[in-house]
Amino acid sequence: MTEFTIGDTDFELDGRPHRILAGALHYFRVHPDQWADRIRKARLMGLNTIETYVAWNFHEPVRGEWDASGPRDLARFLDLVAAEGMHAIVRPGPYICAEWHNGGLPTWLTAMEGIGLRRSEPAYLAALTEYLDRVYEIVAPRQISRGGPVILVQIENEYGAYGNDKDYLRELVRVTRAAGITVPLTTIDQPTNEMLAAGSLEGLHLTGSFGSRATERLATLRAHQKTGPLMCAEFWDGWFDWIGSVHHTTSAEASAAELDAILSAGASVNFYMFHGGTNFGLTNGANHKGRYLPITTSYDYDAPLDEAGNPTAKYFAFRDVIAKYFDVPDEVPATAPDALTFDVPLRAVDARADAFSWTDAATAVSAVQPPTFEQLGHVSALVRYEAELPSMPGDGSSAVLAFGEVRDRGWVSVDGVRVGTLDRARHERAIVIPCGRRVSVLVEEQGRVNYDVRIGEHKGLIGPVAVDGVAVEGWTALPIDVEQWAAAVVSPAVAEAAGRVDPPARPGSGAPAEPPVIAGPVALAGSFTLDQPTDLFLDTTAWGHGFVAINGFLLGRYSQVGPQRTLYVPAPVVHAGENRIVVLELSHVTTPTAHFVPRADLGSREE
Repeated sequence: MTEFTIGDTDFELDGRPHRILAGALHYFRVHPDQWADRIRKARLMGLNTIETYVAWNFHEPVRGEWDASGPRDLARFLDLVAAEGMHAIVRPGPYICAEWHNGGLPTWLTAMEGIGLRRSEPAYLAALTEYLDRVYEIVAPRQISRGGPVILVQIENEYGAYGNDKDYLRELVRVTRAAGITVPLTTIDQPTNEMLAAGSLEGLHLTGSFGSRATERLATLRAHQKTGPLMCAEFWDGWFDWIGSVHHTTSAEASAAELDAILSAGASVNFYMFHGGTNFGLTNGANHKGRYLPITTSYDYDAPLDEAGNPTAKYFAFRDVIAKYFDVPDEVPATAPDALTFDVPLRAVDARADAFSWTDAATAVSAVQPPTFEQLGHVSALVRYEAELPSMPGDGSSAVLAFGEVRDRGWVSVDGVRVGTLDRARHERAIVIPCGRRVSVLVEEQGRVNYDVRIGEHKGLIGPVAVDGVAVEGWTALPIDVEQWAAAVVSPAVAEAAGRVDPPARPGSGAPAEPPVIAGPVALAGSFTLDQPTDLFLDTTAWGHGFVAINGFLLGRYSQVGPQRTLYVPAPVVHAGENRIVVLELSHVTTPTAHFVPRADLGSREE
């Protein structure tokens, strides 16, 4: 039986000093058919451990419907880590932040009336106990003492930045130990005196999260963790992007120097991230520190492996530093060739006059005030709200339609004619509308806040709603499931019903002339053939704002405001033969063509 413990000065593996060289690799941000490749590349950089969060809302988006299969197969992921001869660190939260939707907490949980998040509140503790028990059913038999790879389990996540409820932390420890977790337990906080004190608990090993001033921050950590090994459990080697920003990058040389400082001090390290991956589907989070900023689909993070799993300059810079202290494999990953370049003509298969025609009208809900996504129990990204307008005062030519708040973006139409948008990121809450009889607002939830007190806030149209001060009441709300919508549009039956007669495009083929602009909301579809599965990059710069799916797999969101200009298409999503693409455009398309380009373009970089 192998034993992993914490000694007076070191982590110990069967009684011998052991240093952890780990990399963060979130299984939920990587296609499962690519897990083994990314894990292997971590070992080739010189790492001995893979670290991952567990995202509660990824496994249980609907209460009681737990799923640990396919892309959610944590057991398989950990088994692949073990097969590569590496260890694993598991961080189950229940709160994870991670720029992930709602910080990993399910919306059904945060919508519960009176719920006390991240503290000793009975309803919250009862729910998280059920969740952790399910996670530990997977993790416990895969601990190192039982022949598996898991050497550490983390309690909560940067809790000192949020609260200081020690009873809450003790309950998490109790649940963890009761579930059979015997490996050492850790906490993580930014190395400030206040956060380390608030987030720590006797019996838990403290670790730090930082990306610079390593010597200073390790000293602060040592002041709170008097004995045992020092560990930077999140070494921030890059950063994330949000819609409307630039693409954030950091210096490989500067990061390598900080890594050298960590290793020369005898500390262990976990790269956050080793491989960022992608916020596929509707999984991106958002930040709100005075302004709402949704995270991009790409979570490239300027990491040692880029979004498509290829080594970057940081990979080799970090590998060189590690080689100063430890043996590294001779093998290095091969450089990937450019991706295929080709165009696919797209045809509208559902025009704005009949948008969302395959949604089930029976799911529409009527209420005096517009119901929120939470009140609808809706876990997807779109709801269409409609109401009759009251008689407008004044000359009747126009009026101001005002909302308490729009979360997060609304496309406003009057009598079926689009009149404008309201964007939360710009603090917009009112719009001038023409005289009309009926107003429609298509609201997109663009990502839930993943940090601080706004976690769990309600989405949709937040009342009151008024036109020139007169209340607008009597709303109908139609929830729209984006993934079901994409699957319906991409099906052969829908494509044929729409009259698609073009043969599938092949790499190297061009697109025929098309109308210059198509207004949304609209679904456009096309098809293309491949000789074999391969990674692709889809250029979205000619489109406005929406979603893309290929073969029913929802790649994620795109937005013309950037910074991201391409969507990554993993090789396992496509196949030899015909493949189908659908674009769900909410704004407008200037060129109804899908351009596949040779490499990723994540936008202009900060200087």
